[in-house]
Amino acid sequence: MSMKAQKPCVEKSGVHKYDVFVSFRGEDTQDNFTSHLYSTLCRQNIQTFIDDQLNRGDEISESLVNAIEASDISVIVFSESYASSRWCLDELVKILDCKKEYAQIVIPVFYRVDPSDVRNRTGSFGDSFSKLAERLKVNTEELRSWRNALKEAATLSGFHSLNM
Repeated sequence: MSMKAQKPCVEKSGVHKYDVFVSFRGEDTQDNFTSHLYSTLCRQNIQTFIDDQLNRGDEISESLVNAIEASDISVIVFSESYASSRWCLDELVKILDCKKEYAQIVIPVFYRVDPSDVRNRTGSFGDSFSKLAERLKVNTEELRSWRNALKEAATLSGFHSLNM
């Protein structure tokens, strides 16, 4: 099934435009877990935003920030290489800001990674994070915000050890 952010599965009125925003690392999950999740949500008439565009710049776009803000729930699909993407980590920080500011519900899904590896940036998940930080040579404040976001998100109730 083709996932298209531009074509929501149902129209929604009111303050929020989407029921669910899905944050994921495409190379790990797009053709398996995430596509099934998206299909299932749409079959249940749940308005879902999923960004499957592969041409990404260094910063998340304003339209993506707006989609995060316009969602009632964010689902974060943590996978082995999630932390190798600056884009994903910036999405995560924005999602957690929306949790604080708008009381957005945030549900972490741990896809073939252990929550403690996400929380502590260890194992292969931690290796991905370290390689990104080394490659980008990002400032200390940005690294700190990513570390804090990973720790916070990994302590939320969610779905652990999905090995589909």
